[in-house]
Amino acid sequence: MKKISFRAVLREFSSFLLFFLLVGFVVTCCMTLFLRVLSDTMELVYTPENIEMAAKITFLNVLMISVIFKSIDFVRRKIMVERPVRMIIDATERITGGDFTVRVPAIHGSGMEGFHAIGEAINAMAEELSGVETLRSDFVANVSHEMKTPLAVMQNYATLLASADLTEEKRLEYAKAIGDASRRLADMMTNILKLNRLENQQIYPNPTTFDLGEQLCECLLQYENVWERRGIEIETDIAEGVMLLTDAELLSLVWNNLFSNAFKFTDEGGKVALTLTVDDTHAIVKISDTGCGMSAEVGAHIFEKFYQGDTSHATAGNGLGLALVKRVIDIVEGDIGVESVLGKGTTFTVRIRRLRDGLEESR
Repeated sequence: MKKISFRAVLREFSSFLLFFLLVGFVVTCCMTLFLRVLSDTMELVYTPENIEMAAKITFLNVLMISVIFKSIDFVRRKIMVERPVRMIIDATERITGGDFTVRVPAIHGSGMEGFHAIGEAINAMAEELSGVETLRSDFVANVSHEMKTPLAVMQNYATLLASADLTEEKRLEYAKAIGDASRRLADMMTNILKLNRLENQQIYPNPTTFDLGEQLCECLLQYENVWERRGIEIETDIAEGVMLLTDAELLSLVWNNLFSNAFKFTDEGGKVALTLTVDDTHAIVKISDTGCGMSAEVGAHIFEKFYQGDTSHATAGNGLGLALVKRVIDIVEGDIGVESVLGKGTTFTVRIRRLRDGLEESR
């Protein structure tokens, strides 16, 4: 139920009082004119002719008063109604035409609060649309740029493969480069489709009850070959029996992307750590690495599409993984944060509401 403020009540009372005084003034003027004319024409003799004459003169006076008030109302409507309506219509027409820089000027004055609220809402909409348009333009530009890189690699190596004097070793090297570039392009398109479906609410959560610790271990084990080949130390501290009621498939996207980043940015001989703890209401997952880390400026943008803070690792990804992570966390109503020290490593912390004693925590 909408709460009515004291100021709104006072405003309505003031409007009613003004209307009451105006009507009372007009009625009083009309009655006074009628009685004055009646007194002047009757000469204290109440005859039908005198009353009729007084009524006619009073009617003409009332007509004149009505014309005056109508003129005043006409000017009032021009200033207080038609002018703000025209301003609002002009702004909406320009927004419809694609001009998102337009803003409705502030509309102040007694009785203009409604138009002011409409103008503020239109300004907020225009600002939001402007941001969406900027993101759309950046998205198209980034997609085009990201697609050009693997396509150029495939074209160059395909040209080289056409050489007749290639050794078997070079042929395999070029074929592998083409395969890697095509897989990167395929992964990028897959992530774009997933992100688009997530952002447009075309993927709906399918909640199931599952053990979070087991899911984390399964996702981590997928990178066993990576950490063994590069001599990366694995450290785990996983609480047992942590149950969630959410979409397990969506959540696996989060862990896979975070583990992928951790191993991608950790040099040989480094360390990746996984911890799972709980508090009264949430499961808390931390994934840490001893990689290159990032500055505060980079950390402020890492969940944006196609943003890559460390360009030296750009060939290993396309800047969509963390955007997917953020969208999934929002859908499952969790929280994600990042702490990083340049040159020392990064820690991602994810908080998700957990089950306790078989029942979901009350919100």
